[in-house]
Amino acid sequence: MGLDRRSFIRNGLIAGGGATLLGTGPQAAALVRAGRPQITHGVQSGDVSAHGGIVWTRADRPARMLVDVSTRPDFRRFATVRGPLLTPDTDLTGKVRLRDLPAGEQIHYRVRLADPHDTSLLSAPAEGAFRTAPRTRRDIRFVWSGDLAGQGFGINPDIGGYRIFKAMKALDPDFFLCSGDHWYADNPIPATVTLADGRIYRNLTTPEKSKVAETLAEFRGQHRYNLMDENLRALAAVVPQINQWDDHETHNNWWPGQILDDPNYTEKRVDVLSARAHQALFEYLPIAERPSGDGRVHRKISYGPLLDVFVLDMRTYRDANGPDNATADDQGILGKAQAEWLKRELAASKATWKIVAADMPLSLVVSDAHGIEAVSQGDNGKPLGRELQIADVLSTIKKRRVRNVVWLTADVHYTAAHYYDPAKAAFQDFDPFWEFVSGPLNAGAFGPNALDGTFGPQVKFQQVPPHANTSPLEGYQFFGEVAIDGDSGSLTVRLRDLAGKALYTVTLDPKR
Repeated sequence: MGLDRRSFIRNGLIAGGGATLLGTGPQAAALVRAGRPQITHGVQSGDVSAHGGIVWTRADRPARMLVDVSTRPDFRRFATVRGPLLTPDTDLTGKVRLRDLPAGEQIHYRVRLADPHDTSLLSAPAEGAFRTAPRTRRDIRFVWSGDLAGQGFGINPDIGGYRIFKAMKALDPDFFLCSGDHWYADNPIPATVTLADGRIYRNLTTPEKSKVAETLAEFRGQHRYNLMDENLRALAAVVPQINQWDDHETHNNWWPGQILDDPNYTEKRVDVLSARAHQALFEYLPIAERPSGDGRVHRKISYGPLLDVFVLDMRTYRDANGPDNATADDQGILGKAQAEWLKRELAASKATWKIVAADMPLSLVVSDAHGIEAVSQGDNGKPLGRELQIADVLSTIKKRRVRNVVWLTADVHYTAAHYYDPAKAAFQDFDPFWEFVSGPLNAGAFGPNALDGTFGPQVKFQQVPPHANTSPLEGYQFFGEVAIDGDSGSLTVRLRDLAGKALYTVTLDPKR
């Protein structure tokens, strides 16, 4: 049973969270001495629900993680959750699951690290905050995007680093949905990149980012590199995340069982590389571990009566890239079990809006040397290959009368709004819906991609760069914003540029 705000403050503890009350005022101040542990990469939170969430940090040496939690920014009363011992086994990272928090409240937390042999040796605290999901109808705002540090464009101190996170933070969103490609393990970051016009793009560099990632240490270094950016750390401290992954966390366009034909790699087995990437992903991001411990990326995040977010994994269970023209395809891009999970959970959802967070677009044609990388192959005809699985999901949504489903994605490095109209589709057994595309966060910009007409997508808006692989110096970095009105239930999507300027806006009214 969750605690309401009054009982949370009165009791000063988090039920079931292993918490003990430390006290208030000067008596609660910890003695800090020389030789204390240090927090190296700030704090993050994620997978926040009405009554809980995940808090993350990293230490510079083995240390015990402690999280003080309060509904007050001054921490005059707080509870402390004793977290895990951070060791080299997890690269000194750690997460604490906070439980039984009051719903719909601003939660303040601060993380401290204690020496495991002398608990009086404490780090300086690092503070963060997040809003728990509401139990009643309330305005909701979140942002989404993907693709960070791609094509050799990393943290450029000359332009203020990853500037887009500052624009996101200015909107004060309830959470940030990252659609994947948190880092480009297959794209080293050089000290400089010479652009086509002769300008120099300058990067901060690290040893782990100087080559493609193959070892676990190198995959961990991909995360540490991004967390060098002040804008990203500032956002992460006060805006919780919902994270998924795509291909570049491991290797461009990978699929299970693939053996790489890439001279930059000594480890050619993608299954080995993806396992290391997956471990680093769960170590460095505030993702809730599944109760079964299976490390599953796909999951549902409930955010009050107005919103459920269905996070997909279109990478782990897919079949091999190829012509994508088979007349039967049980594996598809989701795998059979995940596709059944998605249909079942969508049908069971009581939320007004169902956001499907897809790491790849449904109808934009994305190809590589092996064939088709995404869902659609560009023939504009009846569903084939991976389209068969998506057609089954869409027709099930219609059959089970699941209303107000919106798809969000990134991957293609430009921004667009697509309206799917069965009247204009080769396959027509589905209800109309919208798909919104946004990105990159900080990478080369591309597009537009060809659009496959199987599901009747209509381009309502798109903004693309003037040439392929446009650098962040030229802009063309994008994120999207979703705002749900607590009174009317209407959902507004705004596609925004690097500075936060709204480029396109559409408001959708909920269907009953």
